[in-house]
Amino acid sequence: MAKTKTTTEEEEVKPEGEAKAAPVKTAKKKVTSGILHVDATFNNTKVLFSDKLGNILFWSSAGALGFRGAKKGTPFAASKVGDIIGDKAATLGVKDADVVVRGVGSGREPAIRAFMAHNIEIFSIKDATPVPHNGPKAKKPRRV
Repeated sequence: MAKTKTTTEEEEVKPEGEAKAAPVKTAKKKVTSGILHVDATFNNTKVLFSDKLGNILFWSSAGALGFRGAKKGTPFAASKVGDIIGDKAATLGVKDADVVVRGVGSGREPAIRAFMAHNIEIFSIKDATPVPHNGPKAKKPRRV
């Protein structure tokens, strides 16, 4: 008993020589506004983008881009990180964002400027750098 394949209305028979089309890469969900979090320390700059609810969509840092050692804390490395995040946000369809900045590193402004270069409007910039209100005794100052 040989089984024969019958075609129905839902099935489509393709010739054997026809190649499958490559899938087109598109954004999974459309987000029009979000929050850009910039964490700028002396040693590194980390940038992450989240929706308005705080769910992280994507992130990057200077170390993740291949900068090593003292080069991670430079403004150039921070601008490259902001450029990567801005490119990903633009493909997702982001039109505007709020910015939250933490830390006192030199990568604060360059990361935001590189992000803005992708035609994304910035509504507000909030500085959320943690400031101690006198807790335990601080470390002694470093002598160089």
